[in-house]
Amino acid sequence: MTSAVGEKLNFLSASEASRLIRAGEISATELLQDCFDQIHRLDAELKAWVHLNPNISFAEARAIDEKVKSGARLGRLAGVPVGVKDIYNTRDMPTQMGSPIWKDFTPGNDARVVYSLRMADAVVAGKTTTAEFAVHAPAPTGNPHNPAYMPGTSSSGSAVGVAAYMVPIAMGTQTAGSTLRPASYCGIFGFKPSFGVIPRTGMLKTTDSLDTVGFFARTPDDLEILFDVLRVHGRDYPISEAAYSDETRQSKGPRPWRIALARGPKWNDAEHYAQQALLAFAKHVSNQPDIILTEIELSPSFSRAHDIHAIIYDKTLSYYFKEEFRQHTLISPIMYEIINRGNRITLETYQRALVEQSALSKEFDALMTQYDAILTLTTGGSAFKGLDSVDRPDSCLVWTLCGAPAVNLPVFQNDEGMPFGAQLVARRYNDILLLRLLRALREQNIIPSRTHPHPALADVEQ
Repeated sequence: MTSAVGEKLNFLSASEASRLIRAGEISATELLQDCFDQIHRLDAELKAWVHLNPNISFAEARAIDEKVKSGARLGRLAGVPVGVKDIYNTRDMPTQMGSPIWKDFTPGNDARVVYSLRMADAVVAGKTTTAEFAVHAPAPTGNPHNPAYMPGTSSSGSAVGVAAYMVPIAMGTQTAGSTLRPASYCGIFGFKPSFGVIPRTGMLKTTDSLDTVGFFARTPDDLEILFDVLRVHGRDYPISEAAYSDETRQSKGPRPWRIALARGPKWNDAEHYAQQALLAFAKHVSNQPDIILTEIELSPSFSRAHDIHAIIYDKTLSYYFKEEFRQHTLISPIMYEIINRGNRITLETYQRALVEQSALSKEFDALMTQYDAILTLTTGGSAFKGLDSVDRPDSCLVWTLCGAPAVNLPVFQNDEGMPFGAQLVARRYNDILLLRLLRALREQNIIPSRTHPHPALADVEQ
C-alpha cells in the first residue's frame, strides 16, 4: 500500500505512521504488511533478522486496529513495528543472544523496554541479529548500502532493519560503541541515552557499569518519542527526574547554543577524509547565527579511557561467562581471547579501573557545565569491506564510559557513497537538551530531517 505522499508505508517514520493510524487513514496491519514485504525482499541478502513470527506480529497489529475502531485510548507508538535486538527478553519469541547455546530459548517474559514498547502500542516485528552475547564476533548481517561491507557490531541487525526500511525504529544496546557505530556505518540516527535512565531489566548483562539501552530511527522526532516512552519517570527516580524537570538545565534559554569541537582520543586513527569532513561540518555549524562553536582539547585523562574500558570490560565478561568458558561452549575465538585476558586481571586492578571511570565521569560532567554538546566523529570513516573486518579505534567508548548521552548524525559519505557520521555528546542527564539541539540543527537544515534510502532500497511501486 502507498501513503498519501506516494510511498510504501514502510518508508514512513514512526511518528508519521502512528499519526496516520490514529486518524484511521492507514491501518497497523497495512503498515506491518509493507514492512514484512520489505523484509522478505531484502533479508535473504542482508540477514538483519534472527527470528520472525508473522502470526504473532499480525495479531498485535490487528489488536491495535481494533482499538482504533473502538475509540480506545492509544499509546504514542500506536501500530508502529519495532525491531528488538536479540538480547532482550520477549515473552512470545526466542531470545538466543547470538549464541547457539540458547537457540530456541523463550524466556516467557518481556524485558522492561519491550514491555514499555508494547504499553505504547508498538508492534514487535521480530528479533534482530547480534554478535555472540553482544560482544565482538560479527553476525552475518550486511550493510544495506553495500552488503559486502560490515554494518558494525553488535546492534547490527537493528541498525540494518531501520536503514533498509524494514521497520521505522529498532532497539539496540551500547557497552562501547554498539549503537552509535552501526548508526554511523548504516547512515541513520542512533541514540545512546544517559547511563541508567532506561531500565535494563530482562536483557543480557555483560558489563554492569557500561551496558546502556540505545535505539535507532530515521528521524530526530522518533528519537524524542522513543526516549520519552522508554526512560524512567517520576519521584522513584529522584536524580534523573530532578535533572529532566530542571528547565534551566534542559533549555539553552535566550543565549546561543554552545558547542565544543573536540577531535578527541583516537583522532589520529581516523581516515583523512573523515577528519576533513568533520572540520568542514564544524565550520558550517559555526557560521550559524545561534551557535557558538569553540574548539577544545580534552585533558590527558581522556587518553586513558580505552585502557580503563578494556580492564572493566574484559574482567566483567570473564565473570559473567566463566561457566561457558570452562565448559568450552562459546563459539567465537574472540570471546575466549577476551575472557583469557579478563582472567589475568586482578580484582584490585579492576577496582582501580572503576575508580578511574568514576573520576573521568566527574571530570567530563564538570567540563560539560560549560557546553551544551561536544561535536566529534562517530567513527573514523565509513565501514570496511568484509563482514569480519575489525573497526578502527574511535571515541564512542569514551562517552559510554562517562555515562553521557550521545547521538549519531548521518551527515557524511565517502567518495563511494558509503555513509559515516558525526557525533554529538552532552552532559549526563542532559538528554532532553541534546534532543532539543538536534531539533534546532534540523530546523536550520544543518542535519537532515529524515534519512533518505539508498536507491536499491527505494524500489517501490507507485
